[in-house]
Amino acid sequence: MYEALASFAQTWGLLLFIALFGAVLVYALWPKNQAKFDRAARMPLDDDKPAAAEDEAPDARPEDRKDG
Repeated sequence: MYEALASFAQTWGLLLFIALFGAVLVYALWPKNQAKFDRAARMPLDDDKPAAAEDEAPDARPEDRKDG
């Protein structure tokens, strides 16, 4: 009984993971999603803040600022 259940779980588990991998691969390579993924890939490189603002924490209080 255990061998049959283990074999069933191994077989269908493998098929499930292959199907999930295929679905993720299709989603990642689907042409319609290319613009979204290109935008996400450039996000770390898009820096809109000036260089001086990087020295401060984004939630810094006025009394914690270096200029005053």
